[in-house]
Amino acid sequence: MDNTARNIALVPPPDRRQSETALAVARGTARLLRSLGFSCISELPLPSGRRADLVALNERGEIWIIEIKSSVEDLRADQKWHEYRAHCDRLFFAFTQDLPCEIFPEDTGLIVADAYGAHMHCEAPEHKLAAATRKQMTVRFAMAAALRINRLVDPQGHADFWE
Repeated sequence: MDNTARNIALVPPPDRRQSETALAVARGTARLLRSLGFSCISELPLPSGRRADLVALNERGEIWIIEIKSSVEDLRADQKWHEYRAHCDRLFFAFTQDLPCEIFPEDTGLIVADAYGAHMHCEAPEHKLAAATRKQMTVRFAMAAALRINRLVDPQGHADFWE
């Protein structure tokens, strides 16, 4: 595997910055997405160098990015979410019912979640990806998913990728 492919596929170690609330929202949101026919990957590195909280892919090849927010301060401090739009067909925010919907941008979808499930408060507008970007994101998703599975099955066989 060349260095470029290797760097794209690397899954960063958990950064431990996620709060218990953010982890619960991610879990509930992933459950909702699975019920809608999507497979999810968390903390996926994007071509831009950013890392998306959740990326979802369905059998039609649609790609959604979900940015998780655990507080009003978390949203106010985030200046990077605009960049995610270039890597998905739809962009959502997922958050707890304790946050008001009015604080989120109007041109994004909203998902209200807890650790046990979620519901779609409003759909995100669609902005179709270019074919080349869709392919790049699909390959990135597949490589990260496969490496994560391989790492679980054979942690010692993949040690050189994680050091």
